[in-house]
Amino acid sequence: MATPTPHIGAKHGEIAETVIMAGDPLRAKFMAETFIESPQLVTDVRGMLGFTGTYDGKPVTIMGHGMGIPSIGIYTYELYNFYGVKTILRVGSAGSMHPDLHVGDQVLAMGACTDSNYGAQYELPGTFAPIADFGLLRRAAEYCDSHDFHYKVGNVLSSDVFYSDNPHNDRWMKMKVLAVEMEAAALYMNAARAGRRALVICTISDHLLTGEVTTAQERVTTFTNMMEVALSLID
Repeated sequence: MATPTPHIGAKHGEIAETVIMAGDPLRAKFMAETFIESPQLVTDVRGMLGFTGTYDGKPVTIMGHGMGIPSIGIYTYELYNFYGVKTILRVGSAGSMHPDLHVGDQVLAMGACTDSNYGAQYELPGTFAPIADFGLLRRAAEYCDSHDFHYKVGNVLSSDVFYSDNPHNDRWMKMKVLAVEMEAAALYMNAARAGRRALVICTISDHLLTGEVTTAQERVTTFTNMMEVALSLID
């Protein structure tokens, strides 16, 4: 497929090989305007803003991916397969299911459980386990250690349902799943299929056990630690 694609308005060459993505396009805009040099708007199809610039002299694109597996599935597929993107880093919010992960803490998603049927398209004779790129994961953990960020590495749950009629969070907690979000599994599957790299870095925005919660504005402008981690991974 030629570029622009149906969902990304950038022309060939306007997307960097490393893309940092946030569910909220306003978080992507904030990150681009705060951290990167000379950010240029390269796509705004359906309001999903994307900016390309440089960080420490290295090209990077920062853009939104929307909410849920179908949305991130479309954007990351097009980035990997039509724009030649090699690395996608998701900086997202997540709900904690662990007693020692609180608002503002980081989760590095080593793996992504899911209740989605996204993987059925591959017609595998079993269940695929979506995982992060280990090189990116290791470097992210080292950055968190060197900057004294409180974080945990492990499984997240990529759920298709935000308002569940019959939630089973206790069952996922029994399997030591750290937090719930809505996109990592599809990103990791797309990366595996395309032979590319991916890592999901989440900040805890609310807590399923304690009731801790943040505002929408806080989720846009105060989750800067995970942004710094992602920026440190640009090759």
